[in-house]
Parts: sequence; C-alpha cells; structure tokens
Amino acid sequence: MPKKYTDEFKKDAAGLVESGMSQKQVCADLGVSKSALQSWVAKAQYATHGLPTSGDAETMRASAQALKRIRELEMENEVLRRAAAYLSQANLKFPK
Repeated sequence: MPKKYTDEFKKDAAGLVESGMSQKQVCADLGVSKSALQSWVAKAQYATHGLPTSGDAETMRASAQALKRIRELEMENEVLRRAAAYLSQANLKFPK
C-alpha cells in the first residue's frame, strides 16, 4: 500500500530540491521514491508560475510547454540583462 504524504511534506521536499540539494540526496534523506519527488517538484514549479497542477493529459502537456517557454524567456532575459550591463560599462569614459 502506498504511503500518504501531507501537502506540507511534499512542498518541503520540493523546496529542498529547489534550494539546491540533489534529488538523490533528498530521496535518501526523506525516504521517498525519485518518481514521487520529481512529480512534487514539477507541481511546485507549475504552481510557482500560476499554471494548473492537475487535469487531463492535454492540460498537463500545455502546462509543460508553457513552463518550458517560461524558462527559455527567463534565460533570454538574463542574457540581455548581462549584455546591457556589459555594454553600459564599455561606454563609460574614464577621466585620465
């Protein structure tokens, strides 16, 4: 019979992974399966971005695609932010 975990436990486990701990370490420390932990982490990521965390397969597929696009846009934004910072430093004129 599968174990029942509280929502708080699931959120805490997903939080540990998001804080930088490896999934393998969290699984070993908490005694949960890797598949369960991966599911909790995915649901936490969906919830963070306001995407639905449950539903039919099509809804979950759309949520996964939306989350992927969000990650891509965040990476693009970071690249542009760093480029702007670099270019603003390159255009500064230093007095002699």
